[in-house]
Amino acid sequence: MGCFSFSFFFFICCVFLPSLTFSASISWHSISPDFTASHFQFKDTRGAFLRSQNGTFIATIDARPPSFKYYFSIVHSDTNIRIWSANRNTPMSSSDKLSLTVGGLIVTNQQTGQPLWSTPQFNSHISAMQLSETGNLVLVDAGNNTLWESFALPTDTIVMEQRIPIGKSLQSTVTDEDMSVGDYRLEVTDRDVVLQWNKMNYWKLSKDPKAVRNSNKAVSLMVMNGTGLYLLASDNSTVVQVALNGSASFRIGKFGPDGRFSIVTPPRNWEVEFAGPFEACDLPLYCKEIGLCRRKPLGGICSCLPEFSHQNNGDCMPVNSSLSLPSACTAARNGSQLNSSISYLKFGPGMDYFANNFKEPVENNVTLSVCQDVCSRNCSCLGFFHEISSGSCYLLENHLGSFILEDHNKDRLGYIKVLVGSSNINQKQNLSVAALVLIPLTAFLILVVVFVIIAILWLRKKRLSKTDTVKLDRSNSSSSAELEMVSIPGLPRRFAYEELAAATENFKTQIGRGGFGTVYRGTLSDKTVVAVKKITSLGIQGKKEFCTEVSIIGNIHHANLVRLKGFCAQGRQRFLVLEYMNRGSLGSTLFGNGPVLEWPERLEIAIGTARGLAYLHSGCEHRIIHCDVKPENILLNDNLQVKISDFGLSKLLNPEQSFLFTTMRGTRGYLAPEWIMSSTISDKADVYSYGLVLLEIVRGRKNWSIQTWSHSTKTSSSEGNAPSSSPSVSEHRQIYFPLFALEMHQQRRYLELADPRLEGRVTSEEVEKLVRIALCCVHEDPALRPSMAHVVGMLEGGLSLGEPRSESLNFLRFYAQRFIEESRMEGSNELKDLGLYPDINATSNSAAGVSYNPMSCISSQQLSGPR
Repeated sequence: MGCFSFSFFFFICCVFLPSLTFSASISWHSISPDFTASHFQFKDTRGAFLRSQNGTFIATIDARPPSFKYYFSIVHSDTNIRIWSANRNTPMSSSDKLSLTVGGLIVTNQQTGQPLWSTPQFNSHISAMQLSETGNLVLVDAGNNTLWESFALPTDTIVMEQRIPIGKSLQSTVTDEDMSVGDYRLEVTDRDVVLQWNKMNYWKLSKDPKAVRNSNKAVSLMVMNGTGLYLLASDNSTVVQVALNGSASFRIGKFGPDGRFSIVTPPRNWEVEFAGPFEACDLPLYCKEIGLCRRKPLGGICSCLPEFSHQNNGDCMPVNSSLSLPSACTAARNGSQLNSSISYLKFGPGMDYFANNFKEPVENNVTLSVCQDVCSRNCSCLGFFHEISSGSCYLLENHLGSFILEDHNKDRLGYIKVLVGSSNINQKQNLSVAALVLIPLTAFLILVVVFVIIAILWLRKKRLSKTDTVKLDRSNSSSSAELEMVSIPGLPRRFAYEELAAATENFKTQIGRGGFGTVYRGTLSDKTVVAVKKITSLGIQGKKEFCTEVSIIGNIHHANLVRLKGFCAQGRQRFLVLEYMNRGSLGSTLFGNGPVLEWPERLEIAIGTARGLAYLHSGCEHRIIHCDVKPENILLNDNLQVKISDFGLSKLLNPEQSFLFTTMRGTRGYLAPEWIMSSTISDKADVYSYGLVLLEIVRGRKNWSIQTWSHSTKTSSSEGNAPSSSPSVSEHRQIYFPLFALEMHQQRRYLELADPRLEGRVTSEEVEKLVRIALCCVHEDPALRPSMAHVVGMLEGGLSLGEPRSESLNFLRFYAQRFIEESRMEGSNELKDLGLYPDINATSNSAAGVSYNPMSCISSQQLSGPR
């Protein structure tokens, strides 16, 4: 029997041991040939295989979610910032190998055996690969001579004491996850540091307001240290400097995917100490190609140039469909121009181009017609600017970026080149010939017709004047309202009532109800599908709402805000014609019986909603408080693009205002406590409502509803205080989810908060992130709530997560108690089995022992209203 047992054990070992994989350990400071590494081999250390002497930096093979592209990189340990990458344009898979031999470093594709990246050949053999405490990866020979170093090949980031000599450059990435070389370049020249897009300069360090030029010596290198950013001459004297506040032990200079060079000091709230260019409108593509950027203190507002309009994909194209934009300067394009005529669209005064101040004019002291002729004869020219005072001529060549509205610049006039197709030219020529033939033959008839028309118009005008007098006497207030609507600046297209009736088939298909109105699906004459909102409440509040929606939405353009396409103000009829979102609201998608939203989709919805609110609060000319943030006002399309709708309850603030006093508005169940307490209202009321929506995104149910609660019985283990859990038990209970989320946060049991329909397709860390942000948003004290811009930063990972303050969340317990009292008073069978989390009255982290709360005298209807 013993012999059989030994034989069986030996058989099991032979079969299964070869298949076991053991993760390798991390080396310190130095590695010798021959060495190989892959992400799979070091999966327990997340790809890290080498640490610097004190662990400040690590060498790793890693990928950043949601990308599965792996890169051999150097990463700052505490912040996880990638400061250098080897194989930028040739990403690895998790099984591809990095090999260190005496001949060099090489990254190899395991499937094909082809090299993805390698160091050059050396005259001597490599003795070791070392990672210094400055973040420099170095290959040395037996005499400790440096053969190669990563600092000599910068990517998109520099660190303190890293020297960038002239001729070297930083190149942006495509995205934060995709390290491939992007379109932007930071170049160190012998005179300056310049930023370039498609070989066009758009920023110089010496021209930045924070920069000081100390001498006119030739620049030798750029370096950043604890006190600032410096351009040094060959004798180490300072040529240009940017002083930074205080001193820091660690700084990074990051050249972002948007073309902006920023110096930050992590982890000190990721404070941006310097940014170039500082203003968003100075970035080449801030408003995309041929977009127009209007400067604002906290960014820029994007629109299209005059004579251009937004297309469905967000690009700006000529309003006249017979016109087209020239493409790149190629032989094929030259051939196509034979059948086209060149024309120009004028920008108007006050427009400028991001590159004009960083290049020399192609001509000086020339007229506008000469400048236009220069552009017409140049196939690479896509437009031009002519400076009236100096006669300077600037060409826009090869690529077009964003334009800038400069109120102080009235001296430059801009024109953009467009092509008119040959069919349009022939048609115009034929019409001209026909007109020349017909005019002499019909001259007499025209004179007769003119006299007849004049007589008819005179009689008609006389009758209409009488009718108008009667109407003015009977409905003077209605006419005043119409004139009030006409006087609103920036109005979009105005529709007739008959147009909207035809578009909606006499208001046949109702798709929802918004604030103060009903929404119908419609199709305009150009086949554009729209949402037509009929305003049904025409009291004082109705007129205010209508004026607000038309004036605000019509001038706001943001990717996460529903766009107003037009309106109707005919008689007593009030309509808004809005962008159509074919997937409906977040409420119907999240709470309905359709496909379950996966966690990445929920995160994108949360980020998109936060971006839209952040723009309303800080990106517009006036601060806008939405006042009715809820799932039903968050709309989606097939691509899960997120747009916030229904500005009917918006409140506009002047720039100097930070809060306002007003009557209660919004939807019960999402109202901030300050509404109920008649306190001052600010944009933090929207933050509170957003926090409640975020909790519903996490759970997939309304905050007050019958929900499945999976819990486990905790016992103490024999070692320390680590809990062990029995199998989870599921119950159907009616809970107030914000309070439940607070209790679970305090016990760090985040997975119990996730939508059970996800069935484990989400991690505890992912749920924790959204729950902590949501709880910070619903603090009772508005001052403790983050701004929506800060929320965006936390969601995107750029800012560290806030910590919910329990003392400012204990009011949730009073909310829940009032719900219980209301259910008893109403005798609702639905609420009789209401259950709160069992530890709700626990003394730790609880306010149950408090004998008085200022909100205890408020009724539950005031607290929440109908659910």
